[in-house]
Amino acid sequence: MSELVEIAWRQRPLQLEVERVGDPGSRGPVVVFLHEGLGSVAMWKDFPAAFCAANGLAGMVFSRYGYGRSTPKPPHERWAPDFMHEQAEAVLPRLLARLGIDRPWLFGHSDGGSIALLHAARFPAAGVVAVAPHLFVEDVSIASIEKAREAYESGDLRRGLAKYHDDPDSAFRGWNDAWLSPEFRTWNIAAEVATIDCPVLAVQGVDDEYGTLEQVRSLVRRVPAATLLELADCGHSPHRDQPERLIREAGAFIAEHR
Repeated sequence: MSELVEIAWRQRPLQLEVERVGDPGSRGPVVVFLHEGLGSVAMWKDFPAAFCAANGLAGMVFSRYGYGRSTPKPPHERWAPDFMHEQAEAVLPRLLARLGIDRPWLFGHSDGGSIALLHAARFPAAGVVAVAPHLFVEDVSIASIEKAREAYESGDLRRGLAKYHDDPDSAFRGWNDAWLSPEFRTWNIAAEVATIDCPVLAVQGVDDEYGTLEQVRSLVRRVPAATLLELADCGHSPHRDQPERLIREAGAFIAEHR
């Protein structure tokens, strides 16, 4: 069961949807799950709970600002290219402090993976599981995001997202408009994540339609404590395409570095 947790941000209250999963008595670091550009607590479905149960861990899942049951963004608001930096460096630290979570394991998917890496580059973290993160913008990413806009404007995608977000327009437009803005084409965090000194598991599906394997390979080249996991027969969402293997491999990685 999720709840709404209030934090102060931009000189106003912000409510974030939060759900606790796993073993509350676990003595290890809490695993914090960060969703993708169209995700939410509900869109993770049972993966965080299954992951934590299988590995004896406590977890926290939350919907970022604009998603799920969290405070929606106003229709006129446009997210700047640094919106993931703001989530990593301003919103996430406030939420962790509000919940009393110190040095978490960050488990991020897609945009959430990028946010996890940016946070770990600035703040203490036990480690990062970065699943299909973005370090820079590729043509294949833009093409897939353009297709998503077409699907949303036709109505099919919007109807699907309405099951997982109180305001599907807030969830979709925040992400899609930012990624497709001309100024976003030069977005690149490769140099920033090179400062990470905690363990990182970089995971990506070989058939990822939102990015090439150079995303995770470049991450491993830059971060000395990073390990690469490429998954065959897997697209952009390994927690949906290869959940059992991801639970096993990421769980073993966390256990090795606890």
